Formats: sequence, C-alpha cells, structure tokens
Amino acid sequence: MALKDAVAAARNEDGIAAVVAELKQRFADRLQTGQAFREQHGHTTTYLPTQAPDAVVWPETTEEVSAIVKLCAANRVPVIPFGVGSSLEGQVNAPAGGITINTSRMNKVLSVDSDDLDCTIQPGVTREDLNVHLRDTGLFFPIDPGANASLGGMAATRASGTNAVRYGTMRDNVLALEVVMADGTIVQTAKRAKKTSAGYDLTRLMVGSEGTLGIITKLTLKLFGIPQAISGGICTFPSLDAACRAVISTVQMGIPVARIELVNALQMQAINRYNKTDYPEQPCLFLEFHGSDAGVAEQAELFGEIAADLDGGPFHWTKVAEERAKLWKARHQAYHAAEALAPHKKALSTDACVPISRLADCIAETEQDIDELGLVAPIVGHAGDGNFHTLVLIDMDDPDEIARAETFIERLARRAIAMDGTITGEHGIGQGKMAYLREELGPAVDVMRAVKTALDPLNILNPGKILPA
Repeated sequence: MALKDAVAAARNEDGIAAVVAELKQRFADRLQTGQAFREQHGHTTTYLPTQAPDAVVWPETTEEVSAIVKLCAANRVPVIPFGVGSSLEGQVNAPAGGITINTSRMNKVLSVDSDDLDCTIQPGVTREDLNVHLRDTGLFFPIDPGANASLGGMAATRASGTNAVRYGTMRDNVLALEVVMADGTIVQTAKRAKKTSAGYDLTRLMVGSEGTLGIITKLTLKLFGIPQAISGGICTFPSLDAACRAVISTVQMGIPVARIELVNALQMQAINRYNKTDYPEQPCLFLEFHGSDAGVAEQAELFGEIAADLDGGPFHWTKVAEERAKLWKARHQAYHAAEALAPHKKALSTDACVPISRLADCIAETEQDIDELGLVAPIVGHAGDGNFHTLVLIDMDDPDEIARAETFIERLARRAIAMDGTITGEHGIGQGKMAYLREELGPAVDVMRAVKTALDPLNILNPGKILPA
C-alpha cells in the first residue's frame, strides 16, 4: 500500500445520523459537527490524507464515555479516541466516519501517593501538566516523547522518548488502567500494587492497542524521585558510526545514562538555523545523567573517555539548569527545525528500532538509501535503546519524489525486520505501517485479530488501524 493512500471503509450512514442526533440532544455544545472541528480531529502529522469523523464529542466522565460507546455500539458506528492529535501514523483518522471522543476535558489529577510513588489521573492530562502538578512533591513522571501529548494517548500508543533508556516506556510505567470496552462496559485492569500475577495482563494488552480494544478513561502511573543532581552535554563525532559505537560502549559499560540522543550532521545544521545556535554541524550525541553530585560527574567523565577513544569530543557538559534547558529545547525542536529546511515540503516522520549491536549498521545503510534516492531526510535517534527516526521532506506536487520517499520507507522497514528489529519503536502502526506488520510478526497478527474480534466483534473501536484488512 502506498503510504499516501489511507484506506477508506464502508460508512453506516443511517447509524451515524441517529447517533449524531442523539448525542446532540445529550451533549449540546459539547458536540461539534462543523467541518473545521471535524478536520482538526482527523488531521495527522504524517502525509496520510485527513479522514474526518462525522462529529466530535467532549465527555467529562467515564460514565459519559461509556454512554457514548453504548450508543455507537447499538448503531454500529465507529468510535475514535483523541488526545491532542500528536500521533504520527494516522491513528486519529476516521476511515469509516463515526464519532471522535476528545478526552481533553477529562484532565484531572485524581490522586498522588508520594509514599507509593504513583498517581492516578484522567486520560486528558498531558505529561507537562502532570509534572507541573508534581513539582512540589519532589516527584516527576519521566516519559518524554517530545510533544506535550496526553497521557491517555501516550499509553494507547505505547510512547517512549528521550528518557526511555533509563526509565523505560509507557509499557513499563503504567500500573493500572480503567478502560471502556466496545460494549460500554467499564473495566479496571489492575490495582495499584507494583506487581501482580492475577490473571491475564490486561494492562499491557491495552497499552499500545491504539484505541482498537478499548478507550482509556483512567491511568495509574509510576512516579520517580527528582534526582539530586542532573548533568547534560553535547559531544561531536567524526562519523555517525563512531557516535553509534560510543552509544554501544556506554550501554555495555553500564553507565546509567538517562538520555543519549543521536543527531546527524544535517539535523545539527537544521537545529542551528532554527534555534540560532552554533553547535558543531557534525554527528552529535546529546546526553543527560541523573544521580548524586559525585555520580553525575563521574558518569560524564567516563563517557568523555569513551568518546575520546573514538576520536570524538571534547564532551562539553554542565549541571547548570538553564544551559541544560537550552540544549534539550534544541533537541526537542528537531522536528520543526527539520521542517524548516524545506518549508514548501510535507514532513513524513518514521521510526525503526533494532538491537543496539546493529544500530550503526542500520543507520549507515539508511544514510546510503537517503543519498541514493536523492532525498532530504535528517536523522535523530533515542540511540540508547536502538531507536531512531528519519524525517523525510516530500514535495507533494512531485510524484517522483513521493515514489522515492515511499521506496525509502519500505526499505527502512524491511531493513529493521532483517536485523531482528521492529518497524516502529514508538510511533505505533496506525494506518501508515499496516503493510509491514505481518512481515515482522507473521502468524502473531492472526492472534491479534482474534483478540480484536473477541473484544470488539462489531469493529467499532478505531477501525482500520493496526490490522490489515
């Protein structure tokens, strides 16, 4: 399937009309059917075409979500969950129309248990809002995908980001969920205990299900103590291969790095232009260490020795919060900086993840592809866990460039699979990567389909995502 051709599905016109009419009576101005609202909620940050829902509703409680789903189930109308719309593989599109449930008004922090290092929140709370709420407790939530995503959406897409090498992904940091199932039933997947052997692990089943098995209405999350000291810095390397080998050595030596981010020379050039900075325009690693004052200094010094052995460096690091904030602001704005290289083009962000021992090979072959196909595609990566991203800039009025971009994405996906990796480390499948899922997982896709059919027999929960038709 060409990535630009999002698959449309048959619409249930009578059912949609009946559901919209009833929801309008119940929710009044919390239901919108205007074209601008609908297109905003079908918008994706890829170049997949927008597929708008027929209406958008803003519930405020779990019970309201349940009532909406029951109504949609009775009329066989699709339901699409929506957080802030920052997903990257078309997860919020509505290929068969239907009702989008926007969870932004479900944005309460319900409890914070400092002794137990956890909190319970509604799904519309964003990661930045949660950390603002926690700032006086000495605790923080570490998962940082870059975008200020909703935590319900982050759980649904199994998000990770820059801190994953130390703190794990959403899969590792969700203790329990409250979920509305396809018939409107409200289910609690677990309690607050840090571990359980009670039955099937429904929490992990829902994390990463992209709204296709249930709608998350409450999350219990792990929290961590704010480190006594944090140091961060940037280190240049003569080649991407040398930078990748520095990452491998750092991980193998057991240095407890919190973030280790890879940026290629083109991306550094884009960062400098966009942020008016003057970082060296070479392959670089952005790093951060958490711990005690002595610990972060020791970790930085050890990394500096690794870099020097690979002809990298010098490694410039600091404990000054303002300087670290400037550094990570530049890294987090890499997407927008890359877009600014060619403002007239559409950005297609994709990701792959391989065993860390294959990272250097995978990135080297990916750069060869970019050159061979004549594309502009900066590379960044959460290198500590073998995950990297390319941002392909595409002229949508140039069919040849579109075709070359699709060839590149196909090669990248198959390269990752061949290296015993995955077609997506954190973006998810959505619509954009369905074509490659069976190549990666084989008969496991049939098991997934059986689970989907059992839990959502009418196929109303975010249909047309993850599982190929």
